[in-house]
Amino acid sequence: MRKQYHFRPSPGGGFYAWDVSRLIELASDLPVTPVPLSEIAELHENWWFQTDDAVPTPAAMLRHFALMHDTDLRHPILLCAQGRVMDGMHRIMKAAWEGRAMLGAKRFEETPPPDHANVMPDDLDYD
Repeated sequence: MRKQYHFRPSPGGGFYAWDVSRLIELASDLPVTPVPLSEIAELHENWWFQTDDAVPTPAAMLRHFALMHDTDLRHPILLCAQGRVMDGMHRIMKAAWEGRAMLGAKRFEETPPPDHANVMPDDLDYD
């Protein structure tokens, strides 16, 4: 799978970016706890289409549906210290699609600092 990042808007008009591989490594010793899907606010927010050139076309949605279909729910999602999603939206979607009420999650006690600040998604290396 290609390199992945978690993005959050930064004050400079770009984004903070976290390397998901690093987040998974940092979370390796955290316990897995069940989280109700009803508490995942991001299910009701714009998640993947936050830049001007990211448009939720049917083709773009199909790519996400394919990733959702292929994901493995045995892997916990990652949450920041405030309970916001840092990794696992396709797993969250799959759990919701399957009618599950809960999903395993690892939650950071302290949110790790971002790997990049004020960047645009296309500026990062995905190899």
